[in-house]
Amino acid sequence: MSTATDEGADKAHDGGASPAMHERVLEAVGVAIASGNLAPGSRLTLEGLQQEYGISRTVARDTMKVLESMNLVYSRRRVGIVVQDRSLWNVFDPKLVRWRLASDRRELQYSSLTELRIAVEPIAAAGAARRASASERAQLVALGAELRRLGEAGDLGGFLAADIEFHQLLLRSCGNEMFQALDGMVAEVLTSRTQQGLMPFKPRDEALQAHEDVAAAVARGDTAVAESAMHHILDEVREAMGLA
Repeated sequence: MSTATDEGADKAHDGGASPAMHERVLEAVGVAIASGNLAPGSRLTLEGLQQEYGISRTVARDTMKVLESMNLVYSRRRVGIVVQDRSLWNVFDPKLVRWRLASDRRELQYSSLTELRIAVEPIAAAGAARRASASERAQLVALGAELRRLGEAGDLGGFLAADIEFHQLLLRSCGNEMFQALDGMVAEVLTSRTQQGLMPFKPRDEALQAHEDVAAAVARGDTAVAESAMHHILDEVREAMGLA
C-alpha cells in the first residue's frame, strides 16, 4: 500500500480529524475539568475519549498532551491519565481562563481575575508612562479616542476589539515582561464579559473618560495620573461585576 494511501486511511480514522476537531474535543474536556465535572483524581483513557467523541487515538493523544502541558492532567504508566489538583493548574493560561469563564464557576474566576488586574494594570500604566515608545504613546491616545467613539455609538463588537488592543498595548509597553505575559488572559476576560452580556449597551462616560485619561497621562509621561486613572477603570469593572 502506498504512503499516500496510508495517510488517507489515517485521516479517515480521525473522523475527518482537522484542527477544528481537535479544538472541539480539547474545549469539551477542558471545560469539564475547569467546571469540576471531571474532579481532581478523575481518570481518563485514550480509548474512552475515542468512544465518547468519535475521534482517532491520535486526536485523543494530542488532546491529552495539551492538557498535560497546562498541568490539568498527568499520565502514569499502568495508572492512566489523571486530573491534577487545582493548585497545580497553569491558571494564567488563556485557554484555561476561557474554560473557567464558560463554567458555572465563572463568578469565582471573574473575582480572581479582577483582583489580579487591580494589582497589575495600574502599575503597568505607570510603567508605560515611563517606558512606552513615542509610537506606543500615540497609539494609546488614538485608541482612547476610538473607544469613546465606539462606546457612544453602542458598537459593542468594535468596542471590545479596541478595548482588548488598548489593554494589551498598555501591558506590552510597560517594560515588565511578567506583566506582558498576561495580555492573553486580559483578552479572554474582556471577551467573556461582552459575550455573556455583562457589558452595558453603552459604556459609562466615566469609564470612557478614564481610558482617555490613562492614554493622555501615558503620552505625557505622568506616572501618578496614569496609575490613578487605571484604578478608576478597574473600580468601575469591580462595581459592574458586583465585586465592590
